[in-house]
Amino acid sequence: MPIIVNLDVVMAKRKIGASELASRVGITLSNLSILKNNRAKAIRFSTLLAICRELNCQPGDILEYVPGDEDEDDASAE
Repeated sequence: MPIIVNLDVVMAKRKIGASELASRVGITLSNLSILKNNRAKAIRFSTLLAICRELNCQPGDILEYVPGDEDEDDASAE
């Protein structure tokens, strides 16, 4: 996937655990884990907003575009 989620890096820099962040953001630990481990296919802006608010960061600190790493499914949709 061309979008990489660097949530684990930002969490480590802020010294916050997954359970605490999930609780503060209002999502399940399971959903946070899916996002943190780069297995999510989508994220709601409201969730991204809550994460950025709690981690005091910008969306670009969490999400990174890596060109040339598209899935075959994405390429065939064009």
